[in-house]
Amino acid sequence: MRKLLVGIMKDRITLLLIISCLLAFLVIFQNYFKTSYAVVFLICFMTLYMLYMYLSIKHQRRKLKKNPLKINCDYKPFISIMIPCHNEHEVIYDTVNNILNINYSDYELILIDDRSTDNTAEIIQNIAKDNKNIKTLVRNKDAFPGKSAVLNDAMKIAKGDAILVFDADAKVEPEFINLLLPKLAPDTVGAVQARKVIINAKQNFLTTCQYNEYVFDSYLQIGRDAVKGAVELRGNGEIIKRKAIEDIGGWNNNTITDDLDMSTRLHIKGWDIRFCQDAIVYEEGVICFNALIRQRRRWVEGSIRRYLEFAKDVFFSKDMSLRVGFDLIAYISEFLLPFWLVAELFIQAFKFVRGYEDSILTSIILLFCTAVFFACGLIYSLIKYSHYGFLRAVWQAVITAVYIVLIWFPIAMFIIFKIIFTKKTMDWGKTQHGVVSECCRGNK
Repeated sequence: MRKLLVGIMKDRITLLLIISCLLAFLVIFQNYFKTSYAVVFLICFMTLYMLYMYLSIKHQRRKLKKNPLKINCDYKPFISIMIPCHNEHEVIYDTVNNILNINYSDYELILIDDRSTDNTAEIIQNIAKDNKNIKTLVRNKDAFPGKSAVLNDAMKIAKGDAILVFDADAKVEPEFINLLLPKLAPDTVGAVQARKVIINAKQNFLTTCQYNEYVFDSYLQIGRDAVKGAVELRGNGEIIKRKAIEDIGGWNNNTITDDLDMSTRLHIKGWDIRFCQDAIVYEEGVICFNALIRQRRRWVEGSIRRYLEFAKDVFFSKDMSLRVGFDLIAYISEFLLPFWLVAELFIQAFKFVRGYEDSILTSIILLFCTAVFFACGLIYSLIKYSHYGFLRAVWQAVITAVYIVLIWFPIAMFIIFKIIFTKKTMDWGKTQHGVVSECCRGNK
């Protein structure tokens, strides 16, 4: 308990120092430089970053075309497929039937009931009766909560040399594992993440935006993979070598984002994480606003907290490559950017009200340039990976930009203040499954 309290105080102090330094930088910069310089710098930096990402992906494809990836046909590890379930009676039967159609023979399927209050435990036990490849684990009602604890418990009965984790609503094609294994085979690779796709994209405005958001995330993951940067696990459709899991001491029970936490610790230990865009795992998008907010609050808080917890290791790891370290550090700007832009506008508004020389128009342009940067990336992603026409991609980018501003900005601001001023809570924000209609299930 004492160690946990010390960790919480360290997180608060670290984040408070980062925010204080950011505010001090903004005030000093505005007193000595014109804000327009920041706009020019930001535009140049974003343009160069996008160009670097684009050229890296092109270079990787050209390289693979000339020298195709050598597939190690002998690498056929025994795989433990784990599916944690908490109140998943609506979806788990269909998911298991889908997983059993995978074209791979050396595996076991472990279904874990995590303290469900419905009949999930009974369902998975009935499923396992007629299949010798299926194991079940029913956790006690007083067991430690969270997906990390679930997976750690399942590791005690797992026999696999690699662990493949699915969410309870996952759907994949038969060749899914065979597409992942060539990426996982090299000794330096500890894990591989599949491309996630929202299966009910057309259900409503929220699911459409989530689909677009996932496409953009895949583009960033592909770029990170191309430059051998900090590719991250996404919880669903991730395969991890057992020796890599054991090297970092298993999953972290005290995190609310098991995948992001494990990604960071694997990178710190020098393990490479790859991204496989050809292996697709379909999952349900959240259809209700309140449920989406709960989910994204958990994602943002877990992501920020893992940076605060492992900041020292990220900066001083002897095993992590420089490119991965830089990528990890740069990634946290995604969560600081909303605070920066809002603080910038408040400072300029204060100057305007007090009659000081202000650059509020330039600050608005700064915000606009940031939005254009992400919109361009999203437009390219939708054209490239969803095969949208240009006008359709532009329209989808516009509505998704509105969605991101309304969702991510307030949540990032809220979580920053939550970490600084309130105690840490293990709020998992479980995603509701089983809300996809039959027509959506067939829409891949």
